[in-house]
Amino acid sequence: MPFANFKVPEKTLTPQQKEEIVTRTTELCVEIYGERARNNTMVLVEEVADGGWGIAGNVLTLAMLGEATPTNTRDA
Repeated sequence: MPFANFKVPEKTLTPQQKEEIVTRTTELCVEIYGERARNNTMVLVEEVADGGWGIAGNVLTLAMLGEATPTNTRDA
């Protein structure tokens, strides 16, 4: 069973963007493994709390990066 785990900063993706990640990742697995993979591909999109992630030993926040939050985060 293919399994993909995406960890993203909290509230940076809309529900539609998360759906696109799941759909496109599933399609990629089907392209690689064949149609048999469709019903067994698991895609997990995990939101990490702001400040709960970092790069090169430095904790980062959205404010530090100047990132905008999507306007439609309902059910995000």
